[in-house]
Amino acid sequence: MLDTLRALLGPAHVLTGPDTEPHTREWTRKYRWQPLCVVRPADTAEVAAVLRVAQGAGATVVPVGGNTGLAGGTHAQGAIMLSLERLNRIRALNPAARTVTAEAGVVLSRLHEAAAEEGLYFPLWFGARGSAMLGGALSTNAGGSNVLRYGSTRGLCLGLEVVLADGRVLDLMSESHKDNTGYDLKDLFIGAEGTLGIITAAVMKLVPAARAHATATLAAPSLSAALDLLHRLQDATGGLVEAFEFMPRSYMTRLGQRRPDLGQPFDTLHDVTILVELGATAPRDCTAREDGTVPLTDLLEETLGTLMEQGAVLDAVIARSDAQRRRMWERREAAAEITLTQTPLVDTDVCVPLDRVESFLTEAQTRLAAMDPDATDVTVAHLGDGNLHYTVFPSRDDPAHLDAIREMIEDVVLSLRGSFSAEHGIGLSKLPSMARRKNPVALDVMRAIRAALDPKHTLNPGKTLPPATE
Repeated sequence: MLDTLRALLGPAHVLTGPDTEPHTREWTRKYRWQPLCVVRPADTAEVAAVLRVAQGAGATVVPVGGNTGLAGGTHAQGAIMLSLERLNRIRALNPAARTVTAEAGVVLSRLHEAAAEEGLYFPLWFGARGSAMLGGALSTNAGGSNVLRYGSTRGLCLGLEVVLADGRVLDLMSESHKDNTGYDLKDLFIGAEGTLGIITAAVMKLVPAARAHATATLAAPSLSAALDLLHRLQDATGGLVEAFEFMPRSYMTRLGQRRPDLGQPFDTLHDVTILVELGATAPRDCTAREDGTVPLTDLLEETLGTLMEQGAVLDAVIARSDAQRRRMWERREAAAEITLTQTPLVDTDVCVPLDRVESFLTEAQTRLAAMDPDATDVTVAHLGDGNLHYTVFPSRDDPAHLDAIREMIEDVVLSLRGSFSAEHGIGLSKLPSMARRKNPVALDVMRAIRAALDPKHTLNPGKTLPPATE
């Protein structure tokens, strides 16, 4: 089989032994493996050829992009690891239709740069954008900081190209905003983590690039006050809030310890620190006046000033330059660095309705204190869409104890009608959660779909769906 793959792709693109070392672990280093080989096809036809060879040999295939996942979705012990790094072409960028057609191995920052050259913006924005690839973002239905205004990856995708387990190419590359021709097959593959087929290209939406941003870090007396602030800003600006990020005292404390070079926004730590950003395209909002002030920034400042007078905002600092704006974002985007580099830990990626974020934190912290009085926690959240990255550092590294904490968090989330997985995917980490919490009928339907598309379970086996119980 390896000889056949070398003949198809060229020996330089079939890595074995020590050459596979960069592909033997995930970013978190929680999961390690040794693949049979790493193959690097150059186009969709070569991906299809690899899958036909694997199917004939009974080999399993695990796709990988930038390998920035956090849930074990690229674990590939003894498997063919199919890297999409060479499928890195932007096939077309259509400013008139405001779409971009790109292959799965295109790094997100390249899409940002290409869109910017046309005065447009690709609104999928998160800390790993400099290495994460489009295929991985689609396979996990990634979110990020702009979901509040633009939606997650699924909402940005118009069309897909997918190679099925048997090597057939499924062309769903619609550029239309409306396509009601039967089942929406595209949405099956988004968020499926490569278990139903391998995404090789996609048509994605672009939006007008903001001509001005207004960015501020503020302190609020409570999460309920922060939520009221979000609604007030949305009303005042006509929905121009692009990001509304929550960094509580626990996060800002760890930030000061791990990244003192980034500084603190205020002299005093507050329980609720918010990073808010508005983006506008209309000249009335963006055109600087003779004194250099920008209407959008003035609107943010006036709104915050009114709320400070009412006691709804305790303190605020507004970015007056691109450098100040970047520093504010650096504090938020250091989240993975300062929360996922300590063990033992229980990292979660949950979502609850906006008005229940405070209830989640109160209840989870109360229950955690009863379970493990010496445990600590840290939170950072996309508050505008209710997505919390709630991380617990237990006092002991006992697998049963760690799972009990995770199950407790699930209990709280589901009591609030939330979800135990928001934007990082299921992978291996959340298989127990899927088995415990996902509706049994939904799991049966998912297994039936997988059996229809990949009956031999050759694509990313053991991920996303827990095995059926007798």
